[in-house]
Amino acid sequence: MTSSSQFLSVVREVVDRVGGGQHDAKQAAADLLAEALRNGGVIQAFGCGHSEALAMEIAGRAGGLVPTNRIALRDIVLYGGAPMAELADPGVERRTEIAHRLYELAPIKPDDVFVIASNSGINGAVVEMALLVKERGHKLVAITSAAHSAGVESRHPSGRKLGEIADVVLDNGAPYGDATIALPGGGAVGAVSSITAALLAQQLVAEVVARLLAAGITPPVYLSDNVPGGKEHNAEIEARYAGRIRRTA
Repeated sequence: MTSSSQFLSVVREVVDRVGGGQHDAKQAAADLLAEALRNGGVIQAFGCGHSEALAMEIAGRAGGLVPTNRIALRDIVLYGGAPMAELADPGVERRTEIAHRLYELAPIKPDDVFVIASNSGINGAVVEMALLVKERGHKLVAITSAAHSAGVESRHPSGRKLGEIADVVLDNGAPYGDATIALPGGGAVGAVSSITAALLAQQLVAEVVARLLAAGITPPVYLSDNVPGGKEHNAEIEARYAGRIRRTA
């Protein structure tokens, strides 16, 4: 029998493992992000499907860094004028040309650094974006499942995977298939990649803020819009990055 308590036990184990491990990789990733911010850059976050949750965790939330921007598949409609029907294609994230359209539509500058998330790390848009990012000279942090990525073939024409392209790779600790509790008749329930990606994102933010403070820099951090003065505080800092960050639904 599966149960919520069984899943909680699984989550505790994977959170402890992911949250407490990969010290060197986390430090290296935080160094890249902090350096970009010190140089006037922005953290560009990208993910497709459920991995978009990672980008939402990084860009535009209370307690997070203001100089952050979320790139999403819907940008081809919001900023590129593509028909909504294009997003209805279930295979849209497997199309390599989407990455080029998204990159050109985004407010990207040379000093920007990228964080890209994909549990499998194999789909065309994600791999192509990673390749494009590196070709354009940006540093790249990848968040992916080492177990899942190792168990599948790339869907990109190059045969490469996200984790093979990034400067720093963080393993989200999810098993092959993401779900953690096997069912008697096959299949499984209890996916964990969104939970651990959020954990890693918040750990990176904490490490970046620590570096900025150590350098004598006041961290540009969001307050909640739902506390007194929060909206005004956020608007003041966002104004410093006008034209560099976008906040959409």
